[in-house]
Amino acid sequence: MLRVHFTELDLARVRMANRPDALWETVLSFHRLRDKQAEMVYGDWRAETRTRLNGETRLLAPLIPLRGYFPDFLTPAEGIIGADAAMEALRATPGARLHAEVARLSADRTLPAWIQDLAQGASPAFDRLLGALRAYHAAAVAPYWPYLQARVEADRAGRGRALLDGGADGLLASLPPTTRWRPPVLEVDYPVDRDLFLNGRGLLLQPSFFCRRTPVTYRNAELTPVLVYPVEHAGESAPPRPLRQPVTASTKAHWLGKLVGQTRSAVLQGVGGGCTTSELARRVGVSLASASQHASVLREAGLLLTLRQGGAVLHTLTPLGAALLRGGTPAERVPEQGPRLTAEHGPRLTSEQSPRLTTSGTDPSPRR
Repeated sequence: MLRVHFTELDLARVRMANRPDALWETVLSFHRLRDKQAEMVYGDWRAETRTRLNGETRLLAPLIPLRGYFPDFLTPAEGIIGADAAMEALRATPGARLHAEVARLSADRTLPAWIQDLAQGASPAFDRLLGALRAYHAAAVAPYWPYLQARVEADRAGRGRALLDGGADGLLASLPPTTRWRPPVLEVDYPVDRDLFLNGRGLLLQPSFFCRRTPVTYRNAELTPVLVYPVEHAGESAPPRPLRQPVTASTKAHWLGKLVGQTRSAVLQGVGGGCTTSELARRVGVSLASASQHASVLREAGLLLTLRQGGAVLHTLTPLGAALLRGGTPAERVPEQGPRLTAEHGPRLTSEQSPRLTTSGTDPSPRR
């Protein structure tokens, strides 16, 4: 079990990530690619991703083992800014830290020569690592980025309501069942027994699509505290196939065809930053049944995302829905020539079997 210890100052400094973390999603998706669990959620994604890979799995596997520790430097905090910023921060990792974290990794396994060179800060080894990470990210994460962002935004909306209703206590109590808020300690299901003292630094809560069951945190307690936890997979829904075609007038007309009539347009606008079905009915001035039916059509059209939060159902706009309201197109779209590298990343928390460990219930993902 992981015990996260809060002070009053830490409670005041709890915050939510506002987007997925590019390298957290990249590393955790690499676990999901190999663990063969949750086929209903990840099955199609695995099949599609494997067709786009070209040796990246073989290169990255020794550095990101399926279970147990993986180096903290793989998920720098700059990832919340974007994949490119994260890669630059990774390359700038101090030599002493590289050496120490790779040494932990090699404690119970033999590493390829190029990773040993990486521990010494060799530029060719860094080029090899960054090339493999970029290629894997482009194949496994970038094509699904709009969907991942929508899931994170939906989770964020739900946590935001918990925060508004119950303050920091309500927010921490709303986290997945693998966590338990027993003030002033947050207990987290974890493969090893450890304590994390925030000491006034606060905690960043990072929702993740590819984190499964068990939250993850950094092995190094001196790093900015982050807890990466899984979003709820309501109905075990899988990520959609990558959007590869440009949004044309005809495709826009198809989507808008489901919005015929002022009521449905009002429903789309009424969702705003997130609302329950009851709130939506009041905002639009329709019955509860009518609001639910219109929200269902908009959800099927890919314009809304619905998430159950406690006893309520919360609706939020997807990037596509927001784009239609703006009169534009989704900002994150994969061009015809292939997936575009657009990602954002944030800090992470992992578990440790030796130095660091990432796990997900019965299928631990290597981490700290």
